[in-house]
Amino acid sequence: MIDYKLDHICSFAVRGTPGIPPEIIGPVAEGVRVNFYSSGGGEVTGPRIRGKVRPVGGDWLRVRNDGVGVMDARVTLETDDGALILVTYPGLIDLGEDGYQQFLRGDLPSEVRLGISPSFFTSHPAYVWLNRLHCFGVGEYRAAIREVKYEVYSVG
Repeated sequence: MIDYKLDHICSFAVRGTPGIPPEIIGPVAEGVRVNFYSSGGGEVTGPRIRGKVRPVGGDWLRVRNDGVGVMDARVTLETDDGALILVTYPGLIDLGEDGYQQFLRGDLPSEVRLGISPSFFTSHPAYVWLNRLHCFGVGEYRAAIREVKYEVYSVG
């Protein structure tokens, strides 16, 4: 067995823009394209990172024919001491076998669970350790409040 440990890196919440629904681009060769913009900001908490999610970024989602959503998301964190940290994360969302057809109708789920593989990018000396981590995260999206919450862990 391989010896490893999990460390909780941070929790963060990202809010969508109030009053602006997701952009449903529609069916393209790879599936249904939907853009979610995260200009509502958010918070980041954790044992070594605290601050806010800046009101920029988004998730450029593709829903495959089998109902699996493939995420391509980016947000910028701003720590309480002024560091900027870019977080990019692919991820998967199982929307069920009829997820593709639901998105075609514009019938978005009220809640979904998702898994992500975040990477961190920063040049701030206090946080360059983030650039070396291999991470995974779990999250939950709630459409009623246009918010997604994540718990992020490193594997080492």
